[in-house]
Amino acid sequence: MNVAFAGLRHGHVYEIFKGVSNNAGYTVLGAFEDNEAARNDAAKQGLICNYSTYGELLADERVEAVVLGGCFGERGAYAIKALKAGKHIIADKPLCTSLEELDEIEDLTRKTGKKVSVMLTMRFEPIIVALKELVDSGALGRINNVTYGGQHPLRYGRRPDWYFEDGLHGGTINDIAIHGIDILRFIGCPPLAKIEAAREWNCYAPKAPSFKDSAQYMATLEDGCGVIGDVSYAIPDGVEFALPYYWHFYFWGTNGTVHFNYADKELTYYEKGKTEGITVPLKAQRTDYVSDFLDLVAGKEDVIVPMEDVFASTREALTIQKFADKNSK
Repeated sequence: MNVAFAGLRHGHVYEIFKGVSNNAGYTVLGAFEDNEAARNDAAKQGLICNYSTYGELLADERVEAVVLGGCFGERGAYAIKALKAGKHIIADKPLCTSLEELDEIEDLTRKTGKKVSVMLTMRFEPIIVALKELVDSGALGRINNVTYGGQHPLRYGRRPDWYFEDGLHGGTINDIAIHGIDILRFIGCPPLAKIEAAREWNCYAPKAPSFKDSAQYMATLEDGCGVIGDVSYAIPDGVEFALPYYWHFYFWGTNGTVHFNYADKELTYYEKGKTEGITVPLKAQRTDYVSDFLDLVAGKEDVIVPMEDVFASTREALTIQKFADKNSK
């Protein structure tokens, strides 16, 4: 598949660049980025911005798929233009920052038959694969209570400046919580039924008071399961991603419970009637994200990131974000 990159303003895009560069199923044709500093950074990574405009990239008939990695607030418009030009889309998360954009993107996929995927890469992590197998086995019974934290480091002064510009970020819940939301969907939890509460506020970035870096929500799923999530930019600078409980989860079921951190090397759960924990070995996913996208475009049914899940998880994140926006004035 021939791919080109549009928007190089977030480091995640280079994870896709590395993935497609090492996959024989892809050929990278180049990139477009209108920010000079970002173009220079891309060149250091080996990605050359050889398109002078986004329109020129889309007009290139060789390009089959566009990889989106620009400012969050610009991605929806880029995605819509790409679909109208007959291109598939691979996007860093979030795909877009409004429900109206998402509606149009979904509609265009139905009209064009083109595929859209988002970097929901936690589905490929061994700890999450083990969690899914545990839940599927029925060992925990029905999941009734979920609590998770997806706290991130703010890295103010090192994080891209556009994060703190009005209209370019789109909200901390939409930015981060989609991973927690999508994990629930991946392991078989039912969809969102009701948002009980959601709030965003500024706490850790006093130099950017309009940036709401702290975010929490409480929701109920269709089967009554309660979910509480905190996705604030609260991890202290310095420790950052080395924090042992970066992304941590609790699942409480009718027959057992499990707690784990993203970096854990094993998964231990506790079952009703047993005093000792039971350790589950971790297992790698059978494929990787960029290979999975090739399967999606090829029409295979057993993909790890189905397009309907991409849209459903994005819609729930945007819906909670909208609720928080109304209650965080």
